[in-house]
Amino acid sequence: MARPRIIYIHGNRTMHWATAWTPWLRDELRNLGFATEFQTFPDSIAARREYWLAFLRDHLRAGPDDVLLGWSSGAVAAIRYAEREKIRGSVLVCPYTGLDDELERGSGYFDEPWDWPAVRSNQEDVAVFHSDRDPFIPQGQFETVVEALDAVAFEIPGGGHFLHQREFPELLEYLRLTYG
Repeated sequence: MARPRIIYIHGNRTMHWATAWTPWLRDELRNLGFATEFQTFPDSIAARREYWLAFLRDHLRAGPDDVLLGWSSGAVAAIRYAEREKIRGSVLVCPYTGLDDELERGSGYFDEPWDWPAVRSNQEDVAVFHSDRDPFIPQGQFETVVEALDAVAFEIPGGGHFLHQREFPELLEYLRLTYG
């Protein structure tokens, strides 16, 4: 099977896609021969569902040959996208199912129940990367996503929310072994 295109979805409150480990990962993936899309999404601060899912569908044309790589609220967008669209797989970094946060409540991602069976059946592979010490997302959130999607889980000790890492070798290795 051909290598998929890796589409990166950053989190909310982001002015530009290139933060922390993401420039390094993009370069490493390209060096391995992957096609990639690392772009700043419209409405990047609020990350509203109506704009982000349309951007994935209409601008990036995410589909069955693509892997969505979402970080934080970008992972939430990837989950919602897979409810209705076929993709090759998703890699969810610090995903969650809802936080008591005003910006999150206004995003539109949490206005309806999750259709976990649809999310799972619309893709071949799902992986979750999280830390044992995320300062923003409770551990139970990760467990919920892993269980609901029968995902492969990777817990990175001391990783926090992965904001301070300049490299993310575990993530690169997963992508290389699974899709390379």
